[in-house]
Amino acid sequence: MTDPSEPAAPDGRDRGANPFTELLGGPGQAVDASVPGVVFVAVWLLTDALAWAQPILAGGVAAVVVAAGVALWRWRRGERPRAVAVGLLLAVGAALLALYTGRAQDFFLPRIIANAGSLAAWLVSIAIRWPLLGLVVGALTGRPTLWRRDPDLVRGYCRASWVWVAQYAVRVVVFTGLWAADEVVALGIAQVVLTWPLVAVCVAASWPLVRSALPPGHPGPRHPVVPSSRPGF
Repeated sequence: MTDPSEPAAPDGRDRGANPFTELLGGPGQAVDASVPGVVFVAVWLLTDALAWAQPILAGGVAAVVVAAGVALWRWRRGERPRAVAVGLLLAVGAALLALYTGRAQDFFLPRIIANAGSLAAWLVSIAIRWPLLGLVVGALTGRPTLWRRDPDLVRGYCRASWVWVAQYAVRVVVFTGLWAADEVVALGIAQVVLTWPLVAVCVAASWPLVRSALPPGHPGPRHPVVPSSRPGF
């Protein structure tokens, strides 16, 4: 029987093409996440000129309906219920907040808060040498923390995590500025421009940065190298 703590034999898959494109799933989920915001802004604009309409209510309902449709579609594709529910709950919370305050731009406030929280979490994870990128990739490869025993992978994940920190920082700065200026339409546009394109960049850039920390012959993130003689592990 194979010892699960030992790395599997390398198969060469991590040496050429970017393995994170497969492991991290690309920008698909980010596209899904941006759709409710776009729908909110579009419906808000269409109904704002109508004297009898309630633009924020109409936009919020439309956004929640679309978010529910996206959640159902993702769930039927076999994605985890928790991941599916996050997008829907975020849309519901955003709609309720905008209705409560009567300010359309507040629909995007939960997104700003979520990005600020993610920014802080990724910074802390790098500081304590438990980079979140390693946890994500480890969970997807079925070895949640084995990478932590491979100093080269830890170093690589820390390097690549800075790319993800940068995307959250850009979003927080841009979204907060537009929110403070009451720029609802610009917020909707920025959510598209600064969501899936940035995720695509992060996915593309992560593997080269991780690979730069790995010695020649290292089998890659799917197969952490864990010397049994290494002290302290």
